[in-house]
Amino acid sequence: QPCHPTETVAELNHSYQKQNLPVTDGSRELHSLCAQLEFLLQFDLKEKRSFFGQRKDYWDFLCQGLARYRQEHKGILFVTSLDKLKTPVGRGRAFLRYCLVHRQLAESLQLCLLDPESLCEWYYARSPFLCPQRRAEILGSLYELDCVTFHLALPLCPL
Repeated sequence: QPCHPTETVAELNHSYQKQNLPVTDGSRELHSLCAQLEFLLQFDLKEKRSFFGQRKDYWDFLCQGLARYRQEHKGILFVTSLDKLKTPVGRGRAFLRYCLVHRQLAESLQLCLLDPESLCEWYYARSPFLCPQRRAEILGSLYELDCVTFHLALPLCPL
């Protein structure tokens, strides 16, 4: 059974409210949350390859899902402008951090999870994203982060 970020989100919220300070890169809960999100996004992900044979990862899933509903997601544009990010996993991590800073994580992920056909195209049956109840629980907990301020180091965009 894959992890569930609800407890980590609750800890992060509690810590944020108790300290009344933005969450920074030094936060243990932040590192735990990012690892859990990455695990969930990679859990039971079908192996897909690009035209040139490069393995696709959750970054590609996020790009495809967001392209369906938004012309240009600023997080995708930001990450694709960063030349030093060479792997899909690195781009995915940068995107998650961007979304946390801009309070867009839950909404962005929800847009990617709206289309059942796309989910089945990208994930095998054990993925929690294919279970409506698990998907709702995960998204519900992520929406709780919209009231948390994150001050995270993001790579600089080239000018």
